[in-house]
Amino acid sequence: MNQDKRYAKTQRAQEFLKSEAGLAAYSELLKMIEDENYKTVSSFSPSAEDGTLLFIDKHMNYLCTHLGVNANQYLSNLRLITKVRR
Repeated sequence: MNQDKRYAKTQRAQEFLKSEAGLAAYSELLKMIEDENYKTVSSFSPSAEDGTLLFIDKHMNYLCTHLGVNANQYLSNLRLITKVRR
């Protein structure tokens, strides 16, 4: 993954990104973005260059800064929260 510098601020976070769990989380977030059944809009961030924080950036940053969180459980909850109900 070429996103190490964008998400990982610490050595442990860099290791997470290279781990199986980190790669799987990145892949799952990409799948959610591509699936119209999930609401994955960007959010406002004053620290971002153009003022928007992408869905994948927001959640990968969270996982990298909260390494104690079970990534599979986090993604499962995220799927439930972002699921579009019709």
